[in-house]
Amino acid sequence: MFQFDGGKKERETCFVTHGAMGHLDPAQPPVKRKPYSAILAVPFAELIMPQELYKSIQWDMDSKSSVPTYSRVILSLAELVSGDFFTEYVKKGNVIMLSEGKHGVNDVYSLRDGVLTLALEKESYERAGLAGEPDGAKGKRGARARWLVEINLRQPSMLHGKKGFDRIVYAFKNVLNTPVTWLFCNLEGEAPSPDPLTKYIPDEISCDPSVTSSVRVIMPNIRPPTSLGGDEGDDFGEFATDLYEWLSLISLESERVYVDDDTDPFLSRYTSPPSDTPEGEAHPLIKVTWKGFMSSSWAHKTFVSATLAATTKSWFSFSVSGFPDSLPATSRDCTISKIPGPSSEFMLWEVEQN
Repeated sequence: MFQFDGGKKERETCFVTHGAMGHLDPAQPPVKRKPYSAILAVPFAELIMPQELYKSIQWDMDSKSSVPTYSRVILSLAELVSGDFFTEYVKKGNVIMLSEGKHGVNDVYSLRDGVLTLALEKESYERAGLAGEPDGAKGKRGARARWLVEINLRQPSMLHGKKGFDRIVYAFKNVLNTPVTWLFCNLEGEAPSPDPLTKYIPDEISCDPSVTSSVRVIMPNIRPPTSLGGDEGDDFGEFATDLYEWLSLISLESERVYVDDDTDPFLSRYTSPPSDTPEGEAHPLIKVTWKGFMSSSWAHKTFVSATLAATTKSWFSFSVSGFPDSLPATSRDCTISKIPGPSSEFMLWEVEQN
């Protein structure tokens, strides 16, 4: 008999925003208003832009300071809350960490802003004896009950010798004591000296950009319609869907958006969105892709750099994606499209799992 997942059905909801970026101060770039606030910690980032814009910012992207790095290290939870690692990185520092495993199948851990999140199966949760909340549906036949435990390790009470903290350490040493592989990213850039991470022999990885320059497409109209719908239908919604699909096909390097595509329409009926350019005129695009465990600050800096380098007539698209199989909070995707024009308009697609 098959056992199907009896938890909540995972549905993806896409929110579309159209607005103006406003003034961008290079010394103090905004972080609280959209589209800047939509960029989260991501393992995947992609920049699609015209060839002439790429030439103006290529030097910045090729510099070593623009290449994000992260580490892969094997740690147990007990080692995470002990010694210099706990003091320098968890208490004082600013790091993000994500353990191996798939949410809904394995025990998965994450650390962000000093908050340790444990996504545990029912057996692990009951044996650990930690306070948590149920994650998903419970009590259904065939369902695997799961629990979420959140521990703020930066609280003053989180010190060795305190009763509550010692109970957490006991659970990590006697129940959740299996060493796991972590992805580790230091958001502050510089490591403390001496580096507490060195004793665990981390594997440092650089997220070098992958550049695809053979993208020649018929450029569609990327300016949203002024009509919001009415009797003729939802013009803006249809436009947003078509443009997002077109950007996604470029990301997938699908030949259907290429100017020289000759796929039989019997096999695929897809056509690119309407274009204002003469029929058959090709526009060369550059696709730059980064893959790895990257911080939101790096993604924010990259987006700001592209925005500052772009002229009022320039267009580009910036996409960031989270881990789909990890904790729900890290599986959010967003795509930002800068619209050419003096008002610095943008379109933002935010995809969330419900």
